[in-house]
Amino acid sequence: MSLKLGNLKISSAAFAAEGHIPKRNAGDGDNLSPALEWSGAPSGTKQYAILCFDPDAPLPKGFVHWVLYGIPSSTTKLSEGQAPGAHTGGVNGTGKAGYMGPYPPNGHGIHHYYFWVYALDATLNLKPGLNMDQLLEAIAPHILEQARTVGLYQR
Repeated sequence: MSLKLGNLKISSAAFAAEGHIPKRNAGDGDNLSPALEWSGAPSGTKQYAILCFDPDAPLPKGFVHWVLYGIPSSTTKLSEGQAPGAHTGGVNGTGKAGYMGPYPPNGHGIHHYYFWVYALDATLNLKPGLNMDQLLEAIAPHILEQARTVGLYQR
């Protein structure tokens, strides 16, 4: 399936696009996942997946901060501090389930945190605990559209 540019958008009430992520949503703060909201999903969307990734992390493949999937198409927002609940949680870069807020090394400059939403054409019953690569491999044939917003953080 080829990806088409569409109307899918994602945003956060916690920070503007390319704006600074509040400390309450960071690993050196309260470590609460930011509120996210998306709209404009294409027709045929059955499920969503969410990823948060920092490509600026000083690791060969960056750092994964959040992997969340199994989100029904009727859901278009996540509250701040969202626990997986009815959604399926994957593992972040620490190998643990759940959200791990921004926590770049001191003096490492500004990092970019990409929050992605994927609209999927199928209801996938994926097992809990997938990492980002496993999730992307599983959903790749089912992605109708994807959208991102980027937040910034520096310690």
